[in-house]
Amino acid sequence: MALPGLGRALVSAGKLGQKAAEELYRKAQSGRSSFIAELTGSGAVSAADLAHTMSAAFSAPLLDLDAIDVQRLPSGLLDAKICSDYRIVVLSKRNNRLMVATADPADQQAAEKIKFATQMGVDWVIAEYDKLSKLVDAQTTSVAETMDNIIGGDFEFDEMATETVVTDANDKASEVDDAPVVKFLHKMLIDAFNMRASDLHFEPYEHNYRVRFRVDGELREIASPPVAIKDKLASRIKVISRMDISEKRVPQDGRMKLKIGPDRVIDFRVSTLPTLFGEKIVIRILDPSSAKVGIDALGYEPEEKERLMAAIGRPYGMVLVTGPTGSGKTVSLYTCLNILNKPGINISTAEDPSEINLPGVNQVNVNEKAGLTFAAALKAFLRQDPDVIMVGEIRDLETADISIKAAQTGHMVLSTLHTNDAPTTLTRMMNMGIPTFNIASSVILITAQRLARRLCGVCKAPLDVPRKALVDAGFKAEDLDGTWTPYRPVGCSACNNGYKGRVGIYQVMPITEEIQRIILRGGSALDIAQQAGKEGVRTLRESGLLKVKLGMTSLEEVLSVTNE
Repeated sequence: MALPGLGRALVSAGKLGQKAAEELYRKAQSGRSSFIAELTGSGAVSAADLAHTMSAAFSAPLLDLDAIDVQRLPSGLLDAKICSDYRIVVLSKRNNRLMVATADPADQQAAEKIKFATQMGVDWVIAEYDKLSKLVDAQTTSVAETMDNIIGGDFEFDEMATETVVTDANDKASEVDDAPVVKFLHKMLIDAFNMRASDLHFEPYEHNYRVRFRVDGELREIASPPVAIKDKLASRIKVISRMDISEKRVPQDGRMKLKIGPDRVIDFRVSTLPTLFGEKIVIRILDPSSAKVGIDALGYEPEEKERLMAAIGRPYGMVLVTGPTGSGKTVSLYTCLNILNKPGINISTAEDPSEINLPGVNQVNVNEKAGLTFAAALKAFLRQDPDVIMVGEIRDLETADISIKAAQTGHMVLSTLHTNDAPTTLTRMMNMGIPTFNIASSVILITAQRLARRLCGVCKAPLDVPRKALVDAGFKAEDLDGTWTPYRPVGCSACNNGYKGRVGIYQVMPITEEIQRIILRGGSALDIAQQAGKEGVRTLRESGLLKVKLGMTSLEEVLSVTNE
């Protein structure tokens, strides 16, 4: 009988006879236990004697586990199941190699498993088997208990509404082991939805793992699960989002759905990003009902709403929505599309990716790898007899050029740009290389926007602000004559630190004949802003201060989200 490396080393060192070794190995196989467990359990070789023999035979350092601080051992570098199966403990990581404690350095299967799971080399350190087993069991129990504490008992949730995903035999075999991870993910998604969060962040670090929710525009730490679950959690999210589970070196994007009740399904957009210590995953919650809240709920003032409705009601031209990421541009665009979405109008959209499903609208996901760019989608749209075209974002000159030509040839075009305010959008287009006469003849309205946290109606309290501070913030003297009072956040059980929900702050600038003349002569953003001010267009700061005057938000919130 061919003995494993451990048995051959013991026989060579004279610690065990050939026949005795073969008998113990046969007994271990029939009893489905490990050879090393049979050796130490039968008393044929003591754990201490075995460790010294292996250290000498394989020229590996010997470590007394009683002398190390268990709390300082790194966590999350190797899956807990591998550590438990092979009775190993990761001691440290240096460059691209792991230092791993084992009682059996001859176990090639363990070495290959570690290399495959971590893509790192292995340096063995010898430890006594009994002490090693106790430490492995303690660490495994700790992880399981922590997961149970995080999950916090039983709760009801609906199954993920995803298409069937084919998994291999190993995935199916580990379903029972992954059950806490599955429950944890479902609980995080349900909690995020109930807290009205917009994003979930799953972030791995060297010694810890944290989950944060973005609630009302602010990130809040929600949970700190064991770092050991990071790989299984990432794999679970990638499987149900239909991503490549084996690819961990490049960012990926995907989608998944969660069924909330019998007739409510929430979409999630998933993005992965390789970081130093694992994949960071951000999940954006896409609630389709947000596109149907109506324009009045977005926070437009009556005159701003009137300007926007007049622009999108025209038969052709370009309407641009600008602002930073997370400022509500998509919801504003979809609200406009929802207003225009009638049986007699053909609407096509090109997005990267499509965030909200809107029945009656032909939505196309841009796929750069396949050659389906914004420009390619736009060219196809123009052969599809469109009335309204929505472009997710104007990123380059080609996309801008085709969009403008569409707006000039009888189509309503809606799109977004990343700029600070409405006047700078026009100079940004000039800098992209678009001729000024094309900009002046196609763009009919620009909306710049921000999202400010809305004060809680239950607990907000009056705030005494000196007159000079109000003037410095941007209020005019005539604004301070009256009985209005600024409010401050307080905080109660019904809100988040004094705020609940968000309200839009808008700068809605129609392109009038005078602004067209400024564009044609190559005027600056400052020239355009001055003319817009003469025509009654509020700046973002002025629009925010009006929300303060109406008691919707606080002065400090407006100062933090707008520049002046």
